[in-house]
Amino acid sequence: MSSVTEEKSSAPILSFKFHHLQMYVDDLKPVPSYKAMEKSLNSFADVYLKAAEDEQCDIGKGRAAWEQVTGNKVDPSTFAPAGRDLVAQLLHGVGWRIVGEHNGTNTRSVCVRPIDQNGVQFVITCKSTEEHVSKKAKKDGLGLDHFSGAHVDRFFKAHNGHQGIAVLGFEVAPGDLETVLTRYKRMHPKLLASSSIMEYPADGFRLLEVFAYYKGAKQVSDADQGTVIRFLELDRNVNCKNIVLPGVAPCDASYDSSCLPAYCDHWVSNVLSREGFLDTLNDTLGFTPKVDFNAGVVAAGEAQIESTVTGNSAVLETVKTAEALVDQSQVYLPINNALSSVGHVHWFLEQLGQGVQHIASRVEDLPTFIQRANDYREMTGEGFSFLDIPRSYYGRLAKGDLEALQLSTDVVKTVMDSLMEHGLMDVTGIVKLDITDDEIFEALLCIESEKTDLVNNIIAAVKHSRYANLYKLLKDHLSEASYLKIVRNKILVDIQGGDLLYQIFTGTVMQRKAREEAPFLEFIQRLCSEKKNADGSCKPIKPGCGGFGIRNFLTLFLSIEVSKAMRAVTTAKENGDAKAEEMANKQIAIFTAQLDESNPILTMISDAMTLEGDYLEAASKASSAIEKSDLEAKAEEQRKIKQKGQDMLQVCSKKYSAQMKVLRSA
Repeated sequence: MSSVTEEKSSAPILSFKFHHLQMYVDDLKPVPSYKAMEKSLNSFADVYLKAAEDEQCDIGKGRAAWEQVTGNKVDPSTFAPAGRDLVAQLLHGVGWRIVGEHNGTNTRSVCVRPIDQNGVQFVITCKSTEEHVSKKAKKDGLGLDHFSGAHVDRFFKAHNGHQGIAVLGFEVAPGDLETVLTRYKRMHPKLLASSSIMEYPADGFRLLEVFAYYKGAKQVSDADQGTVIRFLELDRNVNCKNIVLPGVAPCDASYDSSCLPAYCDHWVSNVLSREGFLDTLNDTLGFTPKVDFNAGVVAAGEAQIESTVTGNSAVLETVKTAEALVDQSQVYLPINNALSSVGHVHWFLEQLGQGVQHIASRVEDLPTFIQRANDYREMTGEGFSFLDIPRSYYGRLAKGDLEALQLSTDVVKTVMDSLMEHGLMDVTGIVKLDITDDEIFEALLCIESEKTDLVNNIIAAVKHSRYANLYKLLKDHLSEASYLKIVRNKILVDIQGGDLLYQIFTGTVMQRKAREEAPFLEFIQRLCSEKKNADGSCKPIKPGCGGFGIRNFLTLFLSIEVSKAMRAVTTAKENGDAKAEEMANKQIAIFTAQLDESNPILTMISDAMTLEGDYLEAASKASSAIEKSDLEAKAEEQRKIKQKGQDMLQVCSKKYSAQMKVLRSA
């Protein structure tokens, strides 16, 4: 991974904000059906909140209460990401509500968003059947190009019939729409989806749509018509009801008190030409690269990709965390391309074509947000599942942890064997998450009959091992309960320059059948450290503080592959295929081993990258040539450390790639 020196576009700077995303799906239920779901969820919320006051929610009681509210029996063991209704998932899983609907000539749409109307907005659209189209709808739908059924057909054709994320919507400042149009006409005319700005004065909108990507080389090949970028100018004096798009009728929406707001953070594309898309965004919007993830950072076995985060320049300067949380003016667009003929990005491009891989939303308290999502899935049977993160990511009990307590080799072996015999630890050192002091003490009766200081220290070491890797990053900033909440909900954690990043990724959404590629969602929390100026005043919060998870980027990539292998294990067991089951388990072992070996290297790279940036920033403000030279020399030292780490990752990647090739050929 490397920081990228921004090459400023000579074009005038434009003002951007995240605005909305539009998805195309096979079907939608009638809005009254969704509103009935919302009513049941609101009735259930008080029961859940009371149960959630305990450290761990009583899922059984919550499920019984849900069944009483709805009359529906729930079997959480049957939950699978494929074949689900995205709207129902959002209503149950994260507590969002339908705030608007459109019934047009040949499409139906709903707008779903969280409790803060300035946050994330999903417009979810399907083709209409004749029975859903009233005479009024036919009249109201006329002239609304953004709800045209032809666009839905075009999207499905470009994406080999798959559902997905079709439109990225950005709000621009008054007057900027003409500038965007002029730049596309001059430099990228093939990408114009419409030759002129569409005017909707009665609703307070002006819209311009362009295609996001080329099919091949920029400016030479034709436009890929699968994904659209929509630019919007809003007259908020007219659009006083804050509708998302022209033609959307507001719906009454009632949120329960467990619902938390969410805001756009970044939207990620899988493309054939990363450099081409980067150049197009720079030419037309003035976006510049911020961070590069090279192949060594994002490799899982044989699968390799490269990724660049591009975006606009920060607009907001604030020292207030609450303002940074809700800001939508910092736009980040990570862009991936595949370097190998295996792996998630390659298969996404092969099955779906170029398009939006996932969308990331920012929340204030990610552990609580995801705990709610997991609880609701278990209690209601609806919502989201999340990627499987190996427990080794968080920590395991090693012999060295016990040897540090001055225990002999024989005693260490006796303790670890006893923990395994009592079912408190597996052979890899992964300790039972909800282990108790009494359970450990019983296992330690093999070496001591009383709770001495030594026994208490062993108990502490065993319990600490459940989150030992996280503790190395965060130290005493979190309580044990907070650490366990992160581990229990499989949240990823990274730290960069004192800033923290929490991340988690859902299973696939809008997926018809298991094992098909499909988009997914990401939720994050940025915890920005307070940095001071020389005079003691607070520095403005850095946009994107905590970065994009250098350690987590690889973990995501590996976890996608681990999740696939875990599903393959399940399928093999169901089919009684012992050979396939063995193969999948060996794949899991290889990916997990790569993750364990890569983590300390990634931490080294992250630390060096942070220091390099700090030294370069200080050098740019140095008061003398000698001070500047000294700081630049220190930055160069960190750059060399960073490069060393990247070289180590390349070696690590090649090693596990070779192991995977041997496994596949066996």
